[in-house]
Amino acid sequence: MNYQMNIVAWIHIDRQMILTIHRHVIARIPRFGITYDSQKTWLLHVKGAQPEDRGYYMCQVNTNPMISQVGYLQVVVPPNIIDEESSPSSVSIRENQNLSLTCKAEGSPTPKISWKREDGINIGTDRKKKAVEKLFGDTLNLTRVNRADMGAYLCIASNGVPPSVSKRIILDVECEYRTISLNNIIVQVCVTVYNRIQETLRTM
Repeated sequence: MNYQMNIVAWIHIDRQMILTIHRHVIARIPRFGITYDSQKTWLLHVKGAQPEDRGYYMCQVNTNPMISQVGYLQVVVPPNIIDEESSPSSVSIRENQNLSLTCKAEGSPTPKISWKREDGINIGTDRKKKAVEKLFGDTLNLTRVNRADMGAYLCIASNGVPPSVSKRIILDVECEYRTISLNNIIVQVCVTVYNRIQETLRTM
């Protein structure tokens, strides 16, 4: 901003905060600084910008009438997965039950979440639908899980600001046991959704 005999001020409109007046920094925030070139060009500096620094800034000159110019500062933040709001790193469920895995992330712009299996096998969310390599959204819903669904799932958060981040969730599917009688001996057998009896038997 150019001026001759007038006072220049910088204001953060969103916070309604006067940052600088002439050569003095008014805001008690070390990140802000002011420089000028021959008292004609005044520059506001933001060192190590933080998310709260985003918003509209006004350069104001106390002429009569007053003149001003407004600009917008966008502060981008790489994605970060919020563990407290996401599924744990290890999940166990009984076969044939439904399961929802959750992954929450923060950042600016708002991160997008995608899911894939670590082994590259397609994900089948519903036995009536075709399995796909990747799914999108905060929640991965699996219907009537079976032993084939076991493995490592990756929740990937990205927002165009590198680096993207991921969370690894190990899914363990417990066998569905049924009690049967063999030669007057009560045993439990593991039956998969394909109605195959596994070799492991548990004697009652």
